[in-house]
Amino acid sequence: MKQGEGEGLNRKAGHSKAIAEFAMQNKENVYRLAYSYVQNSEDALDVVQDSIQKALATNNLKDSGALKSWFYRIVVNTSLDFLRRRKKVKVVDDHTLQWHSAGREDHYKDFDLYEALNKLSPDYRTVIVLRFLEDLKIEEVAEVLDLNVNTVKTRIYRALKILRIQLENIEGVNQNG
Repeated sequence: MKQGEGEGLNRKAGHSKAIAEFAMQNKENVYRLAYSYVQNSEDALDVVQDSIQKALATNNLKDSGALKSWFYRIVVNTSLDFLRRRKKVKVVDDHTLQWHSAGREDHYKDFDLYEALNKLSPDYRTVIVLRFLEDLKIEEVAEVLDLNVNTVKTRIYRALKILRIQLENIEGVNQNG
């Protein structure tokens, strides 16, 4: 082994350990983030697994304090890549299919919200999911998406405006229907 190689191996081992610990400690949040994009539990697990593999394969994390936003960026990009490959084909699991076909009453209290969220463009949906469902600060959302803070604020404002209109329309239909 050449001089300096051992140091690089130790740094890579520390990098891998930090990623593994972060992934285990935040597995529910990471899964929920992936699921918010792919809308299928098996696909979300695949996205999480692919994200972990990508994170372990790269060694471009400069600041360990930015691990969360760096890893979330990988999850978001992996989710978007997955959706591009799938070309918006939605696979519904058997449980969901049976639930809808049985004509049961809606047991999901925020179903309209999630339906409206899914109608947003990916740019708007991403900022809403990261800001409100993953509870990231606006600065962290900007870092994850590699955007200017003002761009994130604008997208959040516009997305909330669209969601408000969509939810008012849904509520109007429910009251009249």
